[in-house]
Amino acid sequence: MNIAIDGPAGAGKSTIAKRIAKKLGYIYVDTGAMYRAMALYFIRLGVSADDSVSISSKCNDADITIEYRDGEQVVLLNGEDVTGMLRTEEVGNMASATSVNGDVRKKLVELQQKLAATADVVMDGRDIGTVVLPNAEVKIYLTASSKVRAKRRYDELVAKGETPDIDKIEADIIERDERDMNREISPLKQADDATLIDSSYMSIEEVVDAVTELIP
Repeated sequence: MNIAIDGPAGAGKSTIAKRIAKKLGYIYVDTGAMYRAMALYFIRLGVSADDSVSISSKCNDADITIEYRDGEQVVLLNGEDVTGMLRTEEVGNMASATSVNGDVRKKLVELQQKLAATADVVMDGRDIGTVVLPNAEVKIYLTASSKVRAKRRYDELVAKGETPDIDKIEADIIERDERDMNREISPLKQADDATLIDSSYMSIEEVVDAVTELIP
C-alpha cells in the first residue's frame, strides 16, 4: 500500500504523514528531509544554489539514507545523522532551489521508488502522486493559506528560542510556492486523482481522520 501526500511548504504534510504511518504501522518516507539533506551537503561544500553544473556533478557523491532508530526516523548524510540540522530556513531555501536539478531528483526518486516497492509506505513531498508514486492507491493534496502556514512556522521558531519576522516568513513561503509550482521539472501540482484537503481550519486529528477514511 502506497499513500502519497503532496502540497506546498508548511501545509503540515510531514506531521500528517508521520501520524498516519504510526497509526497504520507503515513506513514513513520523508522525501523533503532527503532533499534537505542534499541541500545541507551542498551548503557544506560551499556550492551556490544557482551553480547547476556543480550541483549535477557533486550530487552523486552524496549518500542519503533513511533509517529507523528506536521508532524514530533518522536521516543519514554520508553516514552522519543530520536529522536535527534540516529544518533551518537556509537549508529549506537551498533545498527548494536545488531540487529543480534533474540529476538531484533522479538520484533521490530512485531511492524513494525502491522503498515504496518493498513496503507499505506513507510518502510526502511536492510530486509524489504525480511523479514518484503515480500508481499510489491513495493520493492527498494537502494545503493551507500562506498566512496559516507562516504562523505555524513562526510558532515553531519561537518555540526554539528564535525571534523570527512573520512577514518575512510568509513572503518566503509565497516565493517558494511560486518557484515550486512553476519549475520545469516535476512542478508542484495536485494529481488528477488526488483528494484536496485544506487544513487551514482543521486540527491535526481531523486531517488524520479525513485521510484515514480514504484508505481502502
